Formats: sequence, structure tokens, C-alpha cells
Amino acid sequence: MLNRLTNAERDHLARVKQLPCSVCDEPGPSEAHHINQGQQYTAVALCPSCHTGSLMGWHGQKRMWAIKKMDEIAALNITVKRLMLEK
Repeated sequence: MLNRLTNAERDHLARVKQLPCSVCDEPGPSEAHHINQGQQYTAVALCPSCHTGSLMGWHGQKRMWAIKKMDEIAALNITVKRLMLEK
């Protein structure tokens, strides 16, 4: 599958990447973590440590996630809330 994003999807992801991390609140820019690949509107703003860090990250041991008692849906909720407050 080719990764062809619409302009709206690109704009949305750019806004997500400007947010602070939805887990640890580290200031942006952040990375966009996709809960489901190919679904651009369920992307979560995460710092590199909370995204791909070997100890703290979602794609690692998820220690920061456990400390904060969060899952992907809780982090998505924070991302969406921050996007809505941004307007």
C-alpha cells in the first residue's frame, strides 16, 4: 500500500507533531504514534522516549506508560483535547 496522505491528513499530523508529549508532557515537537497504521486521525503526540525508547517507550518496555497508568486511548484523548483547545 502506498502511503498517500491527503492534504488534510498531512495538516492534521503536522498539528499533532507540534504538541507536547501526551504521556510525559515533554514540550514539542513530538512524533506521531499511530494506534492503527494507516489511520491518520488516531495519531498520538509522543516524545521520542515515550514513543520508541527502549525502556520508557510504547515500542519498548512501556515503563513511562505504566508509571502514568496510561494506554493508547488515554494518550489519544489528551492529544485530541489539546488539538481542540488549540483552535
